Amino acid sequence: MNQSEKELSVLYKISQTISSRRHTVADLLSEVLQIMENDMGVLRGTLTLRKPGTDILNIEASRGLSESEIRRGQYRLGEGVTGRVAQSGKPALVADISQSPDFLNRTRARGDQKTAFLCVPIIHHKEVIGTMSIDLPSGMPEELKGYLIFLEHVAQILASAVSTIREELEERHALESENEMLRRQLGGRYSIDNMVGNCNSMRSIYEQIVQVADSAATVLVRGESGTGKELVARAIHFNSPRKNNAFISVNCAALPENLIESELFGHEKGAFTGAAQQRKGRFELANGGTIFLDEIGDISPAVQVRLLRVLQEKTFERVGGNEPIKVNVRVIAATSRNLEEGIAKQTFREDLYYRLNVFPILLPPLRERKSDIMLLADHFLQKYGDMYGKEMKRISTSAINMMMAYHWPGNVRELENCIERSVLTSSDGVIHGFNLPPSLQTSDETHTALLPESGANLRQMVDAYEREILIDALKKHRGNAAAVARYLQTTQRIINYRIKNLGIEPRSYK
Repeated sequence: MNQSEKELSVLYKISQTISSRRHTVADLLSEVLQIMENDMGVLRGTLTLRKPGTDILNIEASRGLSESEIRRGQYRLGEGVTGRVAQSGKPALVADISQSPDFLNRTRARGDQKTAFLCVPIIHHKEVIGTMSIDLPSGMPEELKGYLIFLEHVAQILASAVSTIREELEERHALESENEMLRRQLGGRYSIDNMVGNCNSMRSIYEQIVQVADSAATVLVRGESGTGKELVARAIHFNSPRKNNAFISVNCAALPENLIESELFGHEKGAFTGAAQQRKGRFELANGGTIFLDEIGDISPAVQVRLLRVLQEKTFERVGGNEPIKVNVRVIAATSRNLEEGIAKQTFREDLYYRLNVFPILLPPLRERKSDIMLLADHFLQKYGDMYGKEMKRISTSAINMMMAYHWPGNVRELENCIERSVLTSSDGVIHGFNLPPSLQTSDETHTALLPESGANLRQMVDAYEREILIDALKKHRGNAAAVARYLQTTQRIINYRIKNLGIEPRSYK
Protein backbone atom coordinates (compact mmCIF):
# COMPACT_ATOMS: atom_id res chain seq x y z
CA MET A 1 0.00 0.00 0.00
CA ASN A 2 1.52 3.33 -1.07
CA GLN A 3 1.39 6.54 1.01
CA SER A 4 -1.74 7.94 -0.71
CA GLU A 5 -3.69 4.71 -0.22
CA LYS A 6 -2.59 4.59 3.43
CA GLU A 7 -3.79 8.17 3.99
CA LEU A 8 -7.16 7.45 2.35
CA SER A 9 -7.57 4.36 4.56
CA VAL A 10 -6.78 6.41 7.67
CA LEU A 11 -9.24 9.17 6.65
CA TYR A 12 -11.95 6.55 6.07
CA LYS A 13 -11.40 5.01 9.52
CA ILE A 14 -11.47 8.44 11.16
CA SER A 15 -14.73 9.29 9.36
CA GLN A 16 -16.25 6.03 10.60
CA THR A 17 -15.15 6.81 14.14
CA ILE A 18 -16.69 10.30 14.00
CA SER A 19 -20.00 8.98 12.60
CA SER A 20 -20.32 6.61 15.57
CA ARG A 21 -20.76 9.71 17.78
CA ARG A 22 -18.73 8.92 20.88
CA HIS A 23 -20.06 10.49 24.07
CA THR A 24 -17.00 12.52 24.99
CA VAL A 25 -14.43 14.59 23.15
CA ALA A 26 -11.64 12.59 24.82
CA ASP A 27 -13.03 9.25 23.57
CA LEU A 28 -13.31 10.51 20.00
CA LEU A 29 -9.90 12.14 19.92
CA SER A 30 -8.17 9.17 21.56
CA GLU A 31 -9.54 6.81 18.91
CA VAL A 32 -8.41 9.15 16.12
CA LEU A 33 -4.91 9.31 17.58
CA GLN A 34 -4.81 5.54 18.00
CA ILE A 35 -5.68 5.06 14.31
CA MET A 36 -2.86 7.42 13.33
CA GLU A 37 -0.42 5.66 15.65
CA ASN A 38 -1.28 2.22 14.30
CA ASP A 39 -1.51 3.11 10.61
CA MET A 40 0.84 6.08 10.18
CA GLY A 41 3.69 5.26 12.55
CA VAL A 42 3.06 8.37 14.70
CA LEU A 43 5.34 8.40 17.78
CA ARG A 44 3.15 10.69 19.84
CA GLY A 45 -0.12 12.48 19.21
CA THR A 46 -1.74 15.33 21.11
CA LEU A 47 -5.02 17.18 20.77
CA THR A 48 -5.55 20.37 22.71
CA LEU A 49 -8.83 22.26 23.13
CA ARG A 50 -9.20 25.91 23.96
CA LYS A 51 -11.18 26.55 27.10
CA PRO A 52 -14.15 28.77 26.08
CA GLY A 53 -13.70 32.42 27.02
CA THR A 54 -9.99 32.04 27.85
CA ASP A 55 -6.62 31.97 26.07
CA ILE A 56 -5.68 28.61 27.66
CA LEU A 57 -5.22 25.35 25.72
CA ASN A 58 -5.40 22.08 27.62
CA ILE A 59 -4.49 18.61 26.36
CA GLU A 60 -7.81 16.81 25.86
CA ALA A 61 -6.45 13.56 24.39
CA SER A 62 -3.06 12.04 23.66
CA ARG A 63 -1.15 8.94 22.70
CA GLY A 64 2.29 8.18 24.10
CA LEU A 65 2.00 10.57 27.08
CA SER A 66 1.67 9.67 30.77
CA GLU A 67 -0.89 11.29 33.10
CA SER A 68 1.77 13.57 34.63
CA GLU A 69 2.99 14.60 31.17
CA ILE A 70 -0.59 15.43 30.13
CA ARG A 71 -1.10 17.58 33.23
CA ARG A 72 2.02 19.58 32.37
CA GLY A 73 0.78 20.15 28.82
CA GLN A 74 -1.01 23.48 29.18
CA TYR A 75 -0.37 26.38 26.79
CA ARG A 76 -1.43 29.99 26.35
CA LEU A 77 -2.11 31.62 23.00
CA GLY A 78 1.21 32.60 21.37
CA GLU A 79 3.22 30.43 23.77
CA GLY A 80 5.57 27.98 22.03
CA VAL A 81 4.78 26.28 18.72
CA THR A 82 1.34 25.02 19.89
CA GLY A 83 0.32 28.43 21.24
CA ARG A 84 1.49 30.17 18.07
CA VAL A 85 -0.51 27.81 15.84
CA ALA A 86 -3.64 28.42 17.97
CA GLN A 87 -3.12 32.18 17.84
CA SER A 88 -2.35 32.48 14.12
CA GLY A 89 -4.52 29.67 12.79
CA LYS A 90 -1.62 28.52 10.61
CA PRO A 91 0.12 25.11 10.68
CA ALA A 92 3.73 24.71 11.84
CA LEU A 93 6.45 22.14 11.06
CA VAL A 94 9.58 21.69 13.16
CA ALA A 95 11.88 19.26 11.31
CA ASP A 96 14.09 18.63 14.35
CA ILE A 97 12.81 19.72 17.76
CA SER A 98 16.32 19.52 19.27
CA GLN A 99 17.40 22.35 16.96
CA SER A 100 14.35 24.62 17.55
CA PRO A 101 14.48 27.31 20.29
CA ASP A 102 10.67 27.77 19.93
CA PHE A 103 9.85 24.19 20.91
CA LEU A 104 9.03 24.21 24.64
CA ASN A 105 8.80 20.44 25.28
CA ARG A 106 6.31 21.40 28.00
CA THR A 107 5.34 17.77 28.61
CA ARG A 108 9.03 16.72 28.85
CA ALA A 109 8.12 13.50 27.02
CA ARG A 110 10.84 13.66 24.34
CA GLY A 111 14.32 12.33 24.82
CA ASP A 112 17.40 12.95 22.70
CA GLN A 113 16.13 11.17 19.59
CA LYS A 114 15.84 13.18 16.39
CA THR A 115 12.11 13.96 16.11
CA ALA A 116 9.93 16.10 13.85
CA PHE A 117 6.95 17.97 15.31
CA LEU A 118 3.88 18.82 13.20
CA CYS A 119 1.06 21.00 14.56
CA VAL A 120 -2.14 22.21 12.83
CA PRO A 121 -5.08 24.29 14.06
CA ILE A 122 -8.59 22.85 14.48
CA ILE A 123 -10.83 25.58 13.05
CA HIS A 124 -14.63 25.75 13.26
CA HIS A 125 -16.61 28.73 11.91
CA LYS A 126 -13.35 30.66 11.46
CA GLU A 127 -12.47 30.23 15.12
CA VAL A 128 -9.54 28.15 16.38
CA ILE A 129 -11.02 25.74 18.92
CA GLY A 130 -7.87 23.66 19.41
CA THR A 131 -4.76 22.14 17.86
CA MET A 132 -3.64 18.73 16.69
CA SER A 133 0.02 17.74 16.79
CA ILE A 134 2.06 14.62 16.10
CA ASP A 135 5.66 13.49 16.53
CA LEU A 136 7.30 11.64 13.63
CA PRO A 137 10.81 10.34 13.05
CA SER A 138 12.71 13.11 11.24
CA GLY A 139 12.67 12.67 7.48
CA MET A 140 13.03 14.49 4.22
CA PRO A 141 11.40 17.97 4.12
CA GLU A 142 9.04 17.04 1.25
CA GLU A 143 7.87 13.96 3.07
CA LEU A 144 7.17 15.95 6.26
CA LYS A 145 5.23 18.58 4.27
CA GLY A 146 3.06 15.79 2.87
CA TYR A 147 2.31 14.63 6.41
CA LEU A 148 1.46 18.23 7.40
CA ILE A 149 -1.09 18.55 4.57
CA PHE A 150 -2.59 15.19 5.57
CA LEU A 151 -2.81 16.36 9.21
CA GLU A 152 -4.69 19.48 8.08
CA HIS A 153 -7.25 17.26 6.34
CA VAL A 154 -7.73 15.25 9.54
CA ALA A 155 -8.18 18.48 11.54
CA GLN A 156 -10.83 19.70 9.06
CA ILE A 157 -12.75 16.43 9.41
CA LEU A 158 -12.54 16.63 13.21
CA ALA A 159 -13.48 20.30 13.58
CA SER A 160 -17.27 20.05 13.26
CA ALA A 161 -17.55 16.87 15.35
CA VAL A 162 -15.31 18.26 18.11
CA SER A 163 -17.23 21.55 18.19
CA THR A 164 -20.60 19.76 18.41
CA ILE A 165 -19.49 17.42 21.19
CA ARG A 166 -17.81 20.29 23.06
CA GLU A 167 -21.04 22.32 22.92
CA GLU A 168 -22.96 19.33 24.29
CA LEU A 169 -20.43 18.98 27.09
CA GLU A 170 -20.64 22.69 27.91
CA GLU A 171 -24.43 22.45 28.03
CA ARG A 172 -24.19 19.42 30.29
CA HIS A 173 -21.71 21.17 32.58
CA ALA A 174 -23.99 24.24 32.70
CA LEU A 175 -26.92 22.03 33.71
CA GLU A 176 -24.79 20.30 36.34
CA SER A 177 -23.71 23.68 37.72
CA GLU A 178 -27.32 24.85 37.78
CA ASN A 179 -28.38 21.63 39.53
CA GLU A 180 -25.63 22.09 42.08
CA MET A 181 -26.70 25.69 42.69
CA LEU A 182 -30.35 24.61 43.11
CA ARG A 183 -29.24 21.81 45.42
CA ARG A 184 -27.35 24.33 47.58
CA GLN A 185 -30.39 26.61 47.62
CA LEU A 186 -32.63 23.73 48.66
CA GLY A 187 -30.13 22.70 51.29
CA GLY A 188 -30.21 26.25 52.66
CA ARG A 189 -33.99 26.44 52.51
CA TYR A 190 -34.41 23.18 54.41
CA SER A 191 -31.65 23.73 56.94
CA ILE A 192 -32.70 23.63 60.57
CA ASP A 193 -31.78 27.31 60.93
CA ASN A 194 -34.54 28.19 58.46
CA MET A 195 -37.25 26.24 60.26
CA VAL A 196 -39.65 28.54 62.09
CA GLY A 197 -40.64 27.82 65.67
CA ASN A 198 -39.15 28.47 69.08
CA CYS A 199 -41.38 26.60 71.51
CA ASN A 200 -39.99 23.75 73.63
CA SER A 201 -41.54 21.02 71.50
CA MET A 202 -40.02 22.44 68.28
CA ARG A 203 -36.59 22.82 69.89
CA SER A 204 -36.80 19.15 70.82
CA ILE A 205 -37.63 18.29 67.19
CA TYR A 206 -34.58 20.23 65.95
CA GLU A 207 -32.41 18.17 68.31
CA GLN A 208 -33.95 14.93 66.99
CA ILE A 209 -33.28 15.97 63.38
CA VAL A 210 -29.61 16.58 64.22
CA GLN A 211 -29.37 13.25 66.05
CA VAL A 212 -30.80 11.14 63.21
CA ALA A 213 -29.65 13.02 60.08
CA ASP A 214 -26.16 11.47 59.84
CA SER A 215 -27.44 7.92 60.21
CA ALA A 216 -29.27 5.66 57.75
CA ALA A 217 -32.03 4.89 60.26
CA THR A 218 -35.64 4.77 59.11
CA VAL A 219 -37.65 7.69 60.51
CA LEU A 220 -41.40 7.82 61.16
CA VAL A 221 -42.75 11.38 61.34
CA ARG A 222 -46.16 11.58 63.00
CA GLY A 223 -48.57 14.44 63.36
CA GLU A 224 -51.83 15.93 62.16
CA SER A 225 -52.27 17.02 58.56
CA GLY A 226 -50.58 20.35 57.90
CA THR A 227 -48.05 20.22 60.74
CA GLY A 228 -45.03 20.14 58.39
CA LYS A 229 -44.08 16.46 58.21
CA GLU A 230 -42.53 16.76 54.73
CA LEU A 231 -40.55 19.82 55.86
CA VAL A 232 -39.01 17.70 58.64
CA ALA A 233 -38.25 14.90 56.15
CA ARG A 234 -36.49 17.34 53.81
CA ALA A 235 -34.54 18.83 56.71
CA ILE A 236 -33.29 15.34 57.65
CA HIS A 237 -32.28 14.64 54.03
CA PHE A 238 -30.53 17.96 53.37
CA ASN A 239 -28.61 17.72 56.64
CA SER A 240 -27.46 14.17 55.91
CA PRO A 241 -24.56 12.71 53.86
CA ARG A 242 -27.17 11.94 51.16
CA LYS A 243 -27.97 15.60 50.53
CA ASN A 244 -26.36 15.61 47.05
CA ASN A 245 -28.52 12.69 45.91
CA ALA A 246 -32.22 12.46 45.13
CA PHE A 247 -35.06 13.22 47.53
CA ILE A 248 -38.17 11.49 46.18
CA SER A 249 -41.53 12.31 47.76
CA VAL A 250 -44.52 9.99 47.37
CA ASN A 251 -48.01 10.69 48.73
CA CYS A 252 -49.32 7.17 49.22
CA ALA A 253 -52.88 8.37 49.83
CA ALA A 254 -52.97 10.14 46.45
CA LEU A 255 -52.08 7.01 44.43
CA PRO A 256 -54.79 4.53 43.36
CA GLU A 257 -54.41 1.12 44.99
CA ASN A 258 -53.92 -0.62 41.62
CA LEU A 259 -51.05 1.74 40.65
CA ILE A 260 -49.13 2.22 43.88
CA GLU A 261 -46.98 -0.92 43.42
CA SER A 262 -45.98 0.20 39.93
CA GLU A 263 -45.22 3.71 41.18
CA LEU A 264 -43.05 2.51 44.05
CA PHE A 265 -41.29 -0.45 42.43
CA GLY A 266 -41.65 0.14 38.67
CA HIS A 267 -42.88 -2.34 36.09
CA GLU A 268 -41.67 -4.38 33.15
CA LYS A 269 -42.97 -3.98 29.62
CA GLY A 270 -46.27 -5.86 29.25
CA ALA A 271 -46.69 -6.39 33.01
CA PHE A 272 -50.30 -5.15 32.73
CA THR A 273 -52.59 -3.42 30.26
CA GLY A 274 -51.04 -0.11 29.29
CA ALA A 275 -47.49 -1.04 30.34
CA ALA A 276 -46.04 -0.26 26.91
CA GLN A 277 -42.46 -0.01 28.14
CA GLN A 278 -40.26 -0.69 31.15
CA ARG A 279 -40.48 1.94 33.86
CA LYS A 280 -38.35 2.59 36.93
CA GLY A 281 -40.14 3.01 40.24
CA ARG A 282 -39.61 5.65 42.91
CA PHE A 283 -37.29 3.39 44.93
CA GLU A 284 -34.93 3.00 41.95
CA LEU A 285 -35.02 6.74 41.28
CA ALA A 286 -34.15 7.41 44.93
CA ASN A 287 -31.15 5.05 44.92
CA GLY A 288 -28.35 6.63 46.95
CA GLY A 289 -30.75 9.22 48.35
CA THR A 290 -33.94 9.41 50.39
CA ILE A 291 -37.53 8.36 49.70
CA PHE A 292 -40.32 10.06 51.67
CA LEU A 293 -43.49 7.98 51.97
CA ASP A 294 -46.24 10.33 53.12
CA GLU A 295 -49.47 8.93 54.57
CA ILE A 296 -47.93 5.48 54.91
CA GLY A 297 -50.98 4.35 56.89
CA ASP A 298 -53.07 4.39 53.70
CA ILE A 299 -51.23 1.64 51.78
CA SER A 300 -52.85 -1.74 51.18
CA PRO A 301 -51.75 -4.99 52.94
CA ALA A 302 -50.22 -6.31 49.67
CA VAL A 303 -47.98 -3.24 49.29
CA GLN A 304 -47.11 -3.41 52.98
CA VAL A 305 -45.60 -6.88 52.41
CA ARG A 306 -43.42 -5.65 49.53
CA LEU A 307 -42.38 -2.56 51.47
CA LEU A 308 -41.39 -4.72 54.43
CA ARG A 309 -39.07 -6.72 52.17
CA VAL A 310 -37.41 -3.54 50.86
CA LEU A 311 -36.78 -2.36 54.41
CA GLN A 312 -35.39 -5.73 55.49
CA GLU A 313 -33.37 -6.82 52.45
CA LYS A 314 -32.95 -3.61 50.40
CA THR A 315 -34.16 -5.52 47.31
CA PHE A 316 -37.36 -5.73 45.28
CA GLU A 317 -38.64 -6.78 41.85
CA ARG A 318 -40.48 -4.63 39.38
CA VAL A 319 -44.13 -5.51 38.75
CA GLY A 320 -44.12 -8.30 36.17
CA GLY A 321 -40.40 -8.97 36.67
CA ASN A 322 -38.41 -11.60 38.57
CA GLU A 323 -34.95 -10.02 38.64
CA PRO A 324 -34.01 -8.70 42.13
CA ILE A 325 -32.99 -5.04 42.16
CA LYS A 326 -30.79 -3.90 45.04
CA VAL A 327 -31.06 -0.31 46.25
CA ASN A 328 -29.43 1.88 48.88
CA VAL A 329 -32.29 4.11 49.98
CA ARG A 330 -33.03 5.85 53.24
CA VAL A 331 -36.76 5.64 54.07
CA ILE A 332 -38.61 8.41 55.90
CA ALA A 333 -42.30 7.70 56.41
CA ALA A 334 -45.05 9.96 57.70
CA THR A 335 -48.63 9.49 58.80
CA SER A 336 -51.50 11.37 60.38
CA ARG A 337 -53.27 8.10 61.20
CA ASN A 338 -53.21 6.14 64.45
CA LEU A 339 -51.08 3.18 63.35
CA GLU A 340 -51.52 1.37 66.69
CA GLU A 341 -55.26 1.41 66.09
CA GLY A 342 -54.64 0.05 62.58
CA ILE A 343 -52.57 -2.80 64.06
CA ALA A 344 -55.41 -3.65 66.45
CA LYS A 345 -57.88 -3.71 63.53
CA GLN A 346 -55.38 -5.73 61.44
CA THR A 347 -55.29 -3.10 58.66
CA PHE A 348 -51.62 -2.31 59.29
CA ARG A 349 -48.88 -4.90 59.74
CA GLU A 350 -47.26 -4.93 63.15
CA ASP A 351 -43.85 -6.06 61.76
CA LEU A 352 -43.89 -3.17 59.24
CA TYR A 353 -44.77 -0.74 62.04
CA TYR A 354 -41.69 -1.75 64.03
CA ARG A 355 -39.49 -1.49 60.92
CA LEU A 356 -40.73 2.04 60.27
CA ASN A 357 -40.80 3.19 63.87
CA VAL A 358 -37.02 3.00 64.43
CA PHE A 359 -36.77 6.73 65.13
CA PRO A 360 -40.18 8.37 65.69
CA ILE A 361 -40.64 12.14 65.56
CA LEU A 362 -43.96 13.55 66.78
CA LEU A 363 -44.97 16.98 65.47
CA PRO A 364 -47.31 18.96 67.74
CA PRO A 365 -50.44 20.63 66.31
CA LEU A 366 -50.35 24.41 65.96
CA ARG A 367 -52.91 24.90 68.74
CA GLU A 368 -50.31 23.41 71.16
CA ARG A 369 -47.59 25.83 70.07
CA LYS A 370 -49.38 29.17 70.43
CA SER A 371 -46.11 31.03 70.97
CA ASP A 372 -45.07 30.14 67.41
CA ILE A 373 -48.21 31.45 65.68
CA MET A 374 -46.95 35.01 65.28
CA LEU A 375 -43.43 33.85 64.31
CA LEU A 376 -44.96 31.77 61.54
CA ALA A 377 -47.40 34.52 60.55
CA ASP A 378 -44.58 37.08 60.22
CA HIS A 379 -42.53 34.57 58.19
CA PHE A 380 -45.41 33.98 55.76
CA LEU A 381 -46.16 37.72 55.63
CA GLN A 382 -42.61 38.36 54.38
CA LYS A 383 -42.68 35.37 52.03
CA TYR A 384 -45.92 36.28 50.25
CA GLY A 385 -45.24 40.00 50.34
CA ASP A 386 -42.05 39.31 48.36
CA MET A 387 -43.81 36.81 46.10
CA TYR A 388 -46.59 39.22 45.11
CA GLY A 389 -44.47 42.36 45.12
CA LYS A 390 -46.35 44.03 47.99
CA GLU A 391 -44.67 45.88 50.85
CA MET A 392 -46.31 44.34 53.90
CA LYS A 393 -45.75 46.29 57.12
CA ARG A 394 -47.50 44.44 59.91
CA ILE A 395 -50.47 42.51 61.24
CA SER A 396 -53.09 44.57 63.10
CA THR A 397 -54.01 43.96 66.74
CA SER A 398 -57.49 42.66 65.89
CA ALA A 399 -56.04 40.23 63.33
CA ILE A 400 -53.49 39.02 65.89
CA ASN A 401 -56.26 38.47 68.45
CA MET A 402 -58.27 36.46 65.94
CA MET A 403 -55.32 34.27 65.01
CA MET A 404 -54.40 33.63 68.65
CA ALA A 405 -58.02 32.72 69.53
CA TYR A 406 -58.51 30.37 66.57
CA HIS A 407 -58.05 26.59 67.00
CA TRP A 408 -56.28 25.98 63.61
CA PRO A 409 -57.62 22.55 62.60
CA GLY A 410 -55.50 22.74 59.42
CA ASN A 411 -52.37 23.62 61.42
CA VAL A 412 -49.41 25.42 59.78
CA ARG A 413 -50.72 24.77 56.24
CA GLU A 414 -53.99 26.55 57.11
CA LEU A 415 -52.08 29.48 58.67
CA GLU A 416 -49.93 29.82 55.56
CA ASN A 417 -52.98 29.82 53.27
CA CYS A 418 -54.68 32.35 55.55
CA ILE A 419 -51.70 34.77 55.38
CA GLU A 420 -51.36 34.37 51.61
CA ARG A 421 -55.04 35.27 51.16
CA SER A 422 -54.69 38.23 53.50
CA VAL A 423 -51.64 39.57 51.62
CA LEU A 424 -53.60 39.41 48.37
CA THR A 425 -56.60 41.28 49.83
CA SER A 426 -54.64 43.90 51.80
CA SER A 427 -54.63 47.38 50.22
CA ASP A 428 -52.42 49.27 52.70
CA GLY A 429 -49.65 46.84 53.63
CA VAL A 430 -51.42 45.88 56.87
CA ILE A 431 -53.38 42.70 57.54
CA HIS A 432 -56.60 43.74 59.26
CA GLY A 433 -59.19 41.51 60.83
CA PHE A 434 -61.44 41.90 57.81
CA ASN A 435 -58.65 40.54 55.56
CA LEU A 436 -58.74 37.20 57.35
CA PRO A 437 -60.96 34.33 56.17
CA PRO A 438 -64.51 34.21 57.59
CA SER A 439 -63.63 31.11 59.66
CA LEU A 440 -61.36 33.29 61.85
CA GLN A 441 -63.79 36.19 62.22
CA THR A 442 -65.65 35.05 65.32
CA SER A 443 -68.27 37.29 66.87
CA ASP A 444 -66.21 37.63 70.07
CA GLU A 445 -63.15 38.96 68.25
CA THR A 446 -64.92 41.23 65.74
CA HIS A 447 -67.48 42.50 68.29
CA THR A 448 -70.22 41.68 65.79
CA ALA A 449 -72.67 39.64 67.85
CA LEU A 450 -75.68 38.34 65.96
CA LEU A 451 -79.14 39.68 66.85
CA PRO A 452 -81.93 37.07 67.07
CA GLU A 453 -83.66 36.49 63.72
CA SER A 454 -82.23 39.69 62.24
CA GLY A 455 -78.66 38.83 61.20
CA ALA A 456 -75.61 40.91 62.11
CA ASN A 457 -75.99 44.31 63.77
CA LEU A 458 -74.76 46.86 61.20
CA ARG A 459 -73.93 49.47 63.83
CA GLN A 460 -71.71 47.07 65.73
CA MET A 461 -69.94 45.97 62.55
CA VAL A 462 -69.26 49.61 61.53
CA ASP A 463 -68.04 50.42 65.07
CA ALA A 464 -65.68 47.41 65.02
CA TYR A 465 -64.23 48.50 61.69
CA GLU A 466 -63.86 52.12 62.85
CA ARG A 467 -62.28 50.99 66.11
CA GLU A 468 -59.68 48.96 64.21
CA ILE A 469 -58.84 51.93 61.95
CA LEU A 470 -58.43 54.28 64.91
CA ILE A 471 -56.26 51.83 66.90
CA ASP A 472 -53.99 51.29 63.90
CA ALA A 473 -53.67 55.06 63.37
CA LEU A 474 -52.96 55.66 67.09
CA LYS A 475 -50.23 52.99 66.99
CA LYS A 476 -48.72 54.61 63.94
CA HIS A 477 -48.67 58.08 65.59
CA ARG A 478 -47.90 56.92 69.15
CA GLY A 479 -51.25 57.90 70.64
CA ASN A 480 -51.19 61.48 69.27
CA ALA A 481 -54.86 62.31 68.45
CA ALA A 482 -53.94 65.48 66.53
CA ALA A 483 -51.58 63.55 64.26
CA VAL A 484 -54.25 60.86 63.78
CA ALA A 485 -56.75 63.55 62.74
CA ARG A 486 -54.36 64.86 60.11
CA TYR A 487 -53.57 61.33 58.93
CA LEU A 488 -57.28 60.44 58.57
CA GLN A 489 -58.09 63.89 57.10
CA THR A 490 -60.63 64.91 59.73
CA THR A 491 -60.75 67.16 62.81
CA GLN A 492 -59.25 66.43 66.20
CA ARG A 493 -62.67 67.02 67.82
CA ILE A 494 -64.27 64.23 65.77
CA ILE A 495 -61.35 61.90 66.50
CA ASN A 496 -61.58 62.55 70.27
CA TYR A 497 -65.36 62.06 70.16
CA ARG A 498 -65.07 58.70 68.37
CA ILE A 499 -62.21 57.57 70.63
CA LYS A 500 -64.34 58.28 73.70
CA ASN A 501 -67.48 56.60 72.31
CA LEU A 502 -65.55 53.47 71.29
CA GLY A 503 -63.76 53.18 74.65
CA ILE A 504 -60.25 53.53 73.25
CA GLU A 505 -57.37 54.68 75.50
CA PRO A 506 -54.87 56.68 73.35
CA ARG A 507 -52.29 56.50 76.17
CA SER A 508 -52.04 52.75 75.67
CA TYR A 509 -50.44 53.34 72.29
CA LYS A 510 -47.80 55.95 73.21
